[in-house]
Amino acid sequence: MSQASSSKDPVNRLVIYRPKPGKLADLEAIVKRHGSVLRTAGLITDDPVRVYRGTDLRSPDAGAFLVEHFQWRDGAASDIAHQLPEVMAVWETMGAHLADMTLITLEAIG
Repeated sequence: MSQASSSKDPVNRLVIYRPKPGKLADLEAIVKRHGSVLRTAGLITDDPVRVYRGTDLRSPDAGAFLVEHFQWRDGAASDIAHQLPEVMAVWETMGAHLADMTLITLEAIG
């Protein structure tokens, strides 16, 4: 099922944040705020926003990273988020702390 055909359905988003060296704590504080900003703006469902700290078992020297899982209320919510100053204020502060970020849309298969 494509996002276009289910634009009114919630969209599961998984984000992997890879911090710059020495920036994990700062990035963690920002990511912890992220969900409440999206919720206040009415952009995500009532499902809890989950944030995890992870390490890659195959590359333990790569350092810790953060994983965030949340559900956009629908297919248009992420586009709307780019137009809201309160959301952009959070996203813009992430840049100084990020080495890389991966955005994943999850679709249930069973």
